[in-house]
Amino acid sequence: MISRAWLLSDEPASRAQAAWGRRYQAWLAFRRNPLAVAGLAVALAMLLMAVFAPLLATHDPGAQNLANRLQPPSAAHWFGTDELGRDVWSRILHGARITLGMVVAVVVLVAPIGLLVGCAAGYAGGWLDRVLMRATDVFLAFPRLILALAFVAAMKPGVESAVAAIALTAWPPYARLARAETLRIRDADFIAAVRMAGASPWRIVLRHVAPVCIPSLIVRVTLDMSSIILTAAGLGFLGLGAQPPLPEWGTMIATARRFILEQWWVPVIPGIAIFLASLAFNLLGDGLRDVLDPKQR
Repeated sequence: MISRAWLLSDEPASRAQAAWGRRYQAWLAFRRNPLAVAGLAVALAMLLMAVFAPLLATHDPGAQNLANRLQPPSAAHWFGTDELGRDVWSRILHGARITLGMVVAVVVLVAPIGLLVGCAAGYAGGWLDRVLMRATDVFLAFPRLILALAFVAAMKPGVESAVAAIALTAWPPYARLARAETLRIRDADFIAAVRMAGASPWRIVLRHVAPVCIPSLIVRVTLDMSSIILTAAGLGFLGLGAQPPLPEWGTMIATARRFILEQWWVPVIPGIAIFLASLAFNLLGDGLRDVLDPKQR
């Protein structure tokens, strides 16, 4: 069994022990930030609720019961019912699968693209750097939501179109960050040693430059998840993201906004879910920045 003394040893006996020791020290540093721990707990809870939504839901999220429409929260319906008598709690759970699934899909798409573009531009320099960075500047010149609206308007509204549009607008900051990190280390001694050993430029970028950029990229991705959630919800609210009857949080607010004064729980509860998810990822990102960013230590 791994002990605390083994993890915190000043003289590790193997690379594995040294690696686990670094991870444990990072966790101790992260744990000293209570807000970051709270953000991690809320984010994990939401992800688990999304994964196990079919087991946690008390009703079919799409089942309509007009006799029970707009019922307030009660023992039978924990978060009340909407204008069609559908259970809001069950729709929130299944909506987490759509909203958080869109966030994960965007991150999986844009993080590798931004990392590769930024590392290639920073290491190669010259005309390749100018071309890639001018393309990045074009995307950065427009507000993300406005550009996403333009992309979705050119395609068919839906979850897939929203993910593609957000991905097309989200990669430039990652490319800029990876390029800045690459410019900082491309003339370092260990890069020069690898280059003298005969490694190709792509091998240097993929095996030696990109891993150094990953910690900063993880922090940026975590902090950016809140804006991705808001963009996805904004597209759904405007009718360009997930389409009814899908229980996406932004779409739920859009269809229920006329009830905000009388039956407040119908639009407010999805808004609270969006707020909690965004806040949790922001707090988690702040904690990871303190741990992974050497400039914050």
